[in-house]
Amino acid sequence: MQKIWEFFENMNELVYVSDMDSHELLYMNKKAREMYNFASIEDLEGRKCHELIQGSKAPCAMCNNKDLEQGYFKEWSYYNPQLNRHFILKDTMIQWGDRRCRMELAFDNTIHQQQSRMIDSYQKLESLANEGMRVALQAATPDQSLEVILEYLGNALKGERTYIFERNAKGNDDNTYEWVANGVEPAKDMLQDLPAAVCTKWYQDFREDKNIMIHDLEDIRESDPLQYENLKRQSIHALVVVPLYFDKKIIGFYGVDNPPKGALDYAETMLQILAHFIVSSIRRRELLKQLQNMSFRDRLTQLGNRFAMDEYVRGVCRDESIGVVYCDITGLKRINDSQGHEAGDRLILHACDCLREVFGRYGLFRTGGDELLALCPGIAKDALNEKVELLKAVMPEHGVIMAVGAVWCADSRDGIDRLLSQADRLMYEDKAAYYKKHAVGMYSELNR
Repeated sequence: MQKIWEFFENMNELVYVSDMDSHELLYMNKKAREMYNFASIEDLEGRKCHELIQGSKAPCAMCNNKDLEQGYFKEWSYYNPQLNRHFILKDTMIQWGDRRCRMELAFDNTIHQQQSRMIDSYQKLESLANEGMRVALQAATPDQSLEVILEYLGNALKGERTYIFERNAKGNDDNTYEWVANGVEPAKDMLQDLPAAVCTKWYQDFREDKNIMIHDLEDIRESDPLQYENLKRQSIHALVVVPLYFDKKIIGFYGVDNPPKGALDYAETMLQILAHFIVSSIRRRELLKQLQNMSFRDRLTQLGNRFAMDEYVRGVCRDESIGVVYCDITGLKRINDSQGHEAGDRLILHACDCLREVFGRYGLFRTGGDELLALCPGIAKDALNEKVELLKAVMPEHGVIMAVGAVWCADSRDGIDRLLSQADRLMYEDKAAYYKKHAVGMYSELNR
């Protein structure tokens, strides 16, 4: 392989090779090393490609490793804010020993003077925004599109953090997405359900179609003390924030923290241009959630359906304990036949209330007309038994009788299907015992 590197060493194009699994940089040719100020290949040791090339702490959202295969090149174009250059990129996969490697050839497609004018001129902002949207739209989901555009903006605006806040049902603000530069601490987790009072002055300006631009945090110490303290604890000294509107209603805001001095006007214009794209991606995300809810939720009970159960099972850790509780609503057919399906539906909903009351924190599903299921990963055997007894205790309070079959296992390495079958069998045994005990002539219902 060393001979191959010698072939690329003195090329005028940039070449790098990284491990596709660990993202470790393995090689850069002379041109690339000069561009990134490395004296030798040894200086790359331990560096990640996304850290060095894109200035990102995590693997790049637009990484196309999954699309690469040996013998074929994937060609695309990209503006790299780290180098302030546009490139035409050719990527392929190569095998180096037992490693799957990504090799990228980058052809500089920009004359430096033209690129500088493009970055410095507001007239070129739209083309930069279009490039960001083009890259973001290649992402598989709206969530990933939003992550990509924030990463692109963070690099293009040379900020420390870019983010999106959305108003929640309580009227407070949730930090739903963020990108942070290398060396910057993420703040998303501590910015959930931010009290409305913190951003009151911002929303007043938003309602007057104004953006927020803070050149020096000390400027708002007296006029907006709540926001001052909020920003100070995040080590923010300057920012630009613009509102997000949908149907003339403010649904949140997004912005950039600590861009370079003198670049706030530029950042404001860039953020304004992309605000519609941000809102569009949020709306696409919500539509996708609605479609997924329709596909994975039982319409009557809003419990998961069989598709949801299959998805849930795939996410269960096979090494942890699990409890399976199968329930059958006794007398549903008789109620449907004698009182009508509306009464039957009410009985089903009451049965679901019982299940939610006891097993609400676990996976709950309606797997058939009168069959309900609780999957309880990580539960202890004694805790499962206690909950089953509690379920039986609360059923009379809701006017419900259910046959119950429960199985516990220390792990599910042999598959959950076996546990489901065992719980199903125990449930039918419980059902048969009930009918025998109460001498109810419901043979047809028992054996349907």
